[in-house]
Amino acid sequence: MRRPGFVAAAIAAAMLLAACSSGGGTSSGEAGSGGASGAPVTLTLWHNYGTEQNAVATKALTDAYTAKHPNVTFDVVSQPGDNYFSLLQAAAVSQTGPDLAVMWTGLFDLKYQDWLVNLKDLVPAETLAKVQGLEWMSPGFDKANGPLVMPLERQFYIGFYNKKLFADAGISSVPATWDDLYAACDKLKASGVTPIVYGNGGQSLGATFYPWYDMSYLMSGLYSVDQWKGLYDGSIPWAAPENVDQLTKWAALKSKGCTNDDVLTKTNNLDDFTSGKAAMIIDGTWDTQKFTDAMGDDVAAFVPPFSGTPVKGVVEYPGDGFSITSYSKNQQAAADFLSFLASPEGAAIVDKAGLIPALEGTTTSNPVNEQMLGFAETGGFTRY
Repeated sequence: MRRPGFVAAAIAAAMLLAACSSGGGTSSGEAGSGGASGAPVTLTLWHNYGTEQNAVATKALTDAYTAKHPNVTFDVVSQPGDNYFSLLQAAAVSQTGPDLAVMWTGLFDLKYQDWLVNLKDLVPAETLAKVQGLEWMSPGFDKANGPLVMPLERQFYIGFYNKKLFADAGISSVPATWDDLYAACDKLKASGVTPIVYGNGGQSLGATFYPWYDMSYLMSGLYSVDQWKGLYDGSIPWAAPENVDQLTKWAALKSKGCTNDDVLTKTNNLDDFTSGKAAMIIDGTWDTQKFTDAMGDDVAAFVPPFSGTPVKGVVEYPGDGFSITSYSKNQQAAADFLSFLASPEGAAIVDKAGLIPALEGTTTSNPVNEQMLGFAETGGFTRY
């Protein structure tokens, strides 16, 4: 899930809090019209993943499903991210859109639920029960009401750092507070590298600076999960002195030279990180595999230290997945594919693409993703 601009910060915080997941179906997709012996069917699938690992996983999942069910083919369409939801809305009005569409979870799927199918009616309960985070994509945020999205993955907003560059600069421990971060920046600058690189990364949302991963940690550095609600119900003003102080300290990262100069326009910040020109980046699990492929054991995850005391929260949730459109003429075939996604075989494909499956009882083979899971599972961090 990715979006621009600080003016809409309250909306972004609400989306982060409500970020979600869903699941369902027969374990292999054999039962419905998508079964191996069914009539030929073509499922159109829209996504806004660009070249992220999510796009890699999507192709691998659709290819594997067609190999199991030759009567089912997919027309996978990569739509531009900057107006993706406008395109979906227009397609819903004219009923000319896809059978399956990538949908962000939380408040997004609730906003568009009039043209999404509730998976409770198409996917067996025993399959849905195995999928994590269904509450964040169900009406009323109650999983008993049934999900509107089948999550592709468990997702993190997180920081990544280059262990070798840290060691070369004489940084012996990962920064845990603002003061630690400023001190590390001074050492990294002295060693000749950019401390933190910003930009729009590999996202397809246009060449704009994207501050929302940071914003989630700026607010988790101040408030509990329950208190976050105050940011969008008005009980905590966005201009509260504590918020202003956090944002002032964050803005000082650029004025102190801790970041690249072109944060608003840079589009190759991922390359700067993987090539060793920059020591840190704030990003997400959709790029973990790119980092580990390029950097091997030199890359690790860290919680952005945007607080005067160590942050003990981590942003983890099923951030997006696939929904079935209400006007699709192939709803059961689409549901059978989503059931495959929620199967152990589907989870293995998601893992192989470098993502963290959202299926209960599965984990990740990527060591940096495993480190992220450990923050909450063994490190005592609160999930936001």
